Amino acid sequence: MKRNLLSLALLLFVGYTATAQKVEFEEFDLDNGLHVILHQDNTAPVVATTVMYNVGGKDREKNRTGFAHFFEHLLFEGSENIERGEFMKIIPANGGTFNASTSQDRTDYYEVFPSNKLELSLWLESERMLHPVIDQVGVDTQNEVVKEEKRLRYDSPYGKLLETIGSNLFEVHPYKDPNIGYAEDLDAATLDQFNAYFKKYYGPNNAVLVVAGDLDLEKTKAMVKDYFGAVKSRPEVIRNFPKETPITQTKKVKAYDANIQIPAIIAAYRLPGQASRDAYVLNMISSYLSGGKSSVLTKKIVDEQKQALQLAAFNLPQVDYNIFALFALPQGGTSLATLLQEMDEEIAKMQTELISERDYQKLQNQFENQFVSSNSSVAGIASTLATYYLLYEDVNLINTQLDLYRSITREEIRDVAAKYLSPNQRVEIEYLPKKDDK
Repeated sequence: MKRNLLSLALLLFVGYTATAQKVEFEEFDLDNGLHVILHQDNTAPVVATTVMYNVGGKDREKNRTGFAHFFEHLLFEGSENIERGEFMKIIPANGGTFNASTSQDRTDYYEVFPSNKLELSLWLESERMLHPVIDQVGVDTQNEVVKEEKRLRYDSPYGKLLETIGSNLFEVHPYKDPNIGYAEDLDAATLDQFNAYFKKYYGPNNAVLVVAGDLDLEKTKAMVKDYFGAVKSRPEVIRNFPKETPITQTKKVKAYDANIQIPAIIAAYRLPGQASRDAYVLNMISSYLSGGKSSVLTKKIVDEQKQALQLAAFNLPQVDYNIFALFALPQGGTSLATLLQEMDEEIAKMQTELISERDYQKLQNQFENQFVSSNSSVAGIASTLATYYLLYEDVNLINTQLDLYRSITREEIRDVAAKYLSPNQRVEIEYLPKKDDK
């Protein structure tokens, strides 16, 4: 869900410097299990409220994919005290902005308001959690919205890239299905199933509330208790997802997409989850390979040899397994096999040689800039605090993660590349425009 409401855009960056500073925060739990994190910064009259639920695309039963993403839309329909369609009118009418998003691991909702509207923000989110209206009219309306989103995004050129990777990289874990789900599953879902899903996953003890910005700590605590204290806790969500068998032999597949014209080569690896130290190292490896115009793969294959129109190496963070993937579109008569070989050559160098001290320092600078940028607004800080609590189980990462990156050595980069990025540990996908008629 995207909203281009910019009434507070200039205020979001007031009061933050270009260097990392310690973020102070306070935590407490309500009796119903809702975890609350408060961050006070009174330099600008802005407050951000984030509620992140521990539910994502992976949380589904057989033939019930896409529920988490569907609820991202459905819970803007209204509540017992907010008429249908009014939720998204109230926020801009009071000078606020809002958004929501879903990943395979979590769903979050946030608002940014002038600080004198904090109570309104808390009321809106408590209404979403306490008694939303989930009826057939809302379900039917949002089903069409989700289908249109799928047509615009997933049915666009290369829009099914992650879906293609997931379906070939995972065999038993629910990461194998796309976060947006399958249209036939949503069409077949009943109203009772949607209500059951809400009752299972949208309890206060399966969520974290973060309020950041221009606030009074004691008054905010009292308001949080007033608005969320009445929400009843739910049974603990038990997850026991099946484990994937390690890949020990290269798997080669072909995938077809009628929405593309240029073929692509993908090499995908299933790696440890985002909270592991190795995942941080792999973040640095992906940036070294394709993070910017001066990165080794971009400079060599795109700029100098002109063999690729575009390429990328990315490490997609997820709780249970990260996805590390190489992706390239050929230029001219370059074959997909040649592109993969050229990328493999640079990875092989990383596995046996240390990257240069100059490249190492450039990586450190990149990650410091990214870290500071992501926490340069109260909305960014609120999102970061929620993410680190819910998905990393360490809120203080907001103050220590940069030191973690700084502690990664060139030797560690070499060793992690050698440990995980060998051809026998991956799925190689030829991503082709259309299937031959033969």
